[in-house]
Amino acid sequence: MSNLSKFEFTNINCTSLDNEFDSFEYCFLKSVNRTYKYVSIKVNLFKTPVTKVHFSLNKRFSGYRPFLYNVTVDACRFLQNPASNPIVNYFYGFLTTHTNLNHTCPFVADILFDKINVEFVNHRFSKVLPFPEGDYYLESNWIAYDINRAVIKVYGTLS
Repeated sequence: MSNLSKFEFTNINCTSLDNEFDSFEYCFLKSVNRTYKYVSIKVNLFKTPVTKVHFSLNKRFSGYRPFLYNVTVDACRFLQNPASNPIVNYFYGFLTTHTNLNHTCPFVADILFDKINVEFVNHRFSKVLPFPEGDYYLESNWIAYDINRAVIKVYGTLS
């Protein structure tokens, strides 16, 4: 893989599976200019808590297929000790400086992911833990009381 790899957001999709539990106030990919793009998401929680998060990284191989990571984590336990799961901690590192999910449970406020920019993601995807070039999407399922309540899919290309 070249040192000149570049990540580019291509799409985002947020779906509430239980409108009595949560709703997305906003979920968008914004292109400010050719080099500055970011993702912002705000989830209004009507009930709490979200206790588990399942995520999978998928790569396009004649359609999208699971690639390397397919993990479910107890969110509350993980936030008490992020070093306990290095894989989840790597992906959590995409969020820590851009979210209000930086404290232990319970979550009593809305969840916010604010301006996760493409340069930050590019650094983590190509320098911190290099990935092969290709089209990817990260799917996260937000689970409460063992019921999937919301799905977030973030799509991108590493070239």
